[in-house]
Amino acid sequence: MQLYTFSVAPNPQRIKIFLKMKGIDIPTTEVDIRAGEHFNDEFTSINPASTLPTLQLDNGTVLTDSVAICVYLEHLYPGKPLFGTTPSEYAQVIGWMHKLYTEGLMPIAEILRNQGDFFKNRAMPGKIDMPQIPALIERGKLRLDGFWQAMEEHLTEREFIVGKQLTQADIDCFVVCGFAGWAKETIPADYSSLLSWYNKIESILL
Repeated sequence: MQLYTFSVAPNPQRIKIFLKMKGIDIPTTEVDIRAGEHFNDEFTSINPASTLPTLQLDNGTVLTDSVAICVYLEHLYPGKPLFGTTPSEYAQVIGWMHKLYTEGLMPIAEILRNQGDFFKNRAMPGKIDMPQIPALIERGKLRLDGFWQAMEEHLTEREFIVGKQLTQADIDCFVVCGFAGWAKETIPADYSSLLSWYNKIESILL
């Protein structure tokens, strides 16, 4: 296997922490998005969508989504389970991973990608030029406010997002909370349950 990543970005961070917690060591190639290396012919021949992370299996199969990569590696390395210990928990973790991406990570990306020169004509990931829409910045902030509130409510009287031990849902939410800093946003100071959860997860992961 070969993992292609840009380790400081949020989706690659989801994989990086997953690998660390599982104790898995996979040969890794850094692809510098800032230098446009994800558009080089060498990488697009592996992943035409130019997205990271990308996992190329020994048989040539290419996985290009964080959820798919985590699920594959979870089955390959079942020790130290990060998708729960029952079918119900497994399903919940998958559902939360999707929810955290669409309702947490994407609003932050909406704020970031619709302003500034770095993302000019790159308002969406991938190869297609996409113009920025400044009005989406405010919408992203409103969506993020809703995300904080939903997580505060969910984590009241809960130690972890799913079940009674750390799962990939906690890892993904932790990454989303950190990614918010890129947009100069933080967990609201009065959301004590979410803040307490974040500090605990940080002590486990880092």
